[in-house]
Amino acid sequence: MARVTLVFITGARRNLPRFADEAREANHNLVALIGEVAKRKNAMPAQVALAWLLAQKPWITSIPGTTKLHRLEENIGGANVELTAADLQELADVMAKAPVTGERYNAQMMKTVNR
Repeated sequence: MARVTLVFITGARRNLPRFADEAREANHNLVALIGEVAKRKNAMPAQVALAWLLAQKPWITSIPGTTKLHRLEENIGGANVELTAADLQELADVMAKAPVTGERYNAQMMKTVNR
């Protein structure tokens, strides 16, 4: 059975190469795995992504941006998601096989980085 995914990109993301159709398709396996881990942890995918980031090094922190209170509360919940060594290895294995595709910023935005 063919997989059909309808995604509507709004706001600033529509101009980011990582959210272009071909990048979203290439990144699908990682996104799907994050969703599976989230289900197992009774968490949201964004919370798993934030928990993964926090698990990398003790001095790493995240600065997720949002304009909505419910998203802020959801993001804060990421600090309470406990990823096991097996969870972290599963995510690392998928990332090793298919690294994230698509530049983080478009050319215009890159001109403003590290200036």
